[in-house]
Amino acid sequence: MLKIAVTGGIGSGKSTVVDRFEQLGASIVDTDLLARELTEPGQFTLKTIADTFGPGVIDANGALDRAALRRIVFQDRQRRQRLEAILHPLIRQTMLERVEAADGCYAMLVIPLLFETGQTDVADRVLVVDVPTEVQVARVMDRSGLSREEVERIIASQVSRERRLAGADDIIDNSGCVEQIDPQVRKLHQRYLHLARACRAAASNDV
Repeated sequence: MLKIAVTGGIGSGKSTVVDRFEQLGASIVDTDLLARELTEPGQFTLKTIADTFGPGVIDANGALDRAALRRIVFQDRQRRQRLEAILHPLIRQTMLERVEAADGCYAMLVIPLLFETGQTDVADRVLVVDVPTEVQVARVMDRSGLSREEVERIIASQVSRERRLAGADDIIDNSGCVEQIDPQVRKLHQRYLHLARACRAAASNDV
């Protein structure tokens, strides 16, 4: 199956874009959602995180306190790397299992930290959802209640916009209104359908 890795900085609107592709028949595997599944109450991963970062990252209901964990890891690079070492191998394994079971016309793997984690090898193409940095800051502050300083710290922990764009095979500009996304999505969808047919033909010839 043709695999498209979708990435973009925080607040770029990746979910809005992939929703459009899903409506057109793509299978979506979102690593943020997988991370939430893997850290639900009762999961061994949650216990590992609590043992590593302390009981303060677990709320009164026994669930992961994401805000508390975020405050810890985005202020300390080494702690962030420890969290990534716990989560990323499990997320990658689960993601690949979900792709194997996918039945869409092609698969889109939503990986916000695609370049940071060196996972470009999992996909045939990289689609970057792009917005200017100031748009990122405004959107995240509006939806999360975080301060500008906190949002800028998160953005600084990710690869630069320039590095992300340099690694893109395809780009969707999501800096405008929602209506401006659809023509870009439809155009890329047609390209991906063509590439997906080529992938299936090549696979058939190899059998």
